[in-house]
Amino acid sequence: MSKRVDPFEPDPDSPVYVYVQVADHIAARIAAGELPAGARLPGERDLADEYGVSVATARRAVAELRDRDLVQTVPVKGTFVTRQA
Repeated sequence: MSKRVDPFEPDPDSPVYVYVQVADHIAARIAAGELPAGARLPGERDLADEYGVSVATARRAVAELRDRDLVQTVPVKGTFVTRQA
């Protein structure tokens, strides 16, 4: 049974950019098994709605996850979890 990660609430007083906070939260969901390898992430607009951030912030968060090698984006198909955090 996987551990549930707390809901996301950005900390505006944090020195960490909001896109990094979103990426960290998604990475924690991956590590907890909520998003297993092969799982498709919601689209950028859906992520933005889910996290209460702009589409640009969601896009940067996904790029951050790609930089961490946690997800891979396949054009037209979507973004998929590649490995556990």
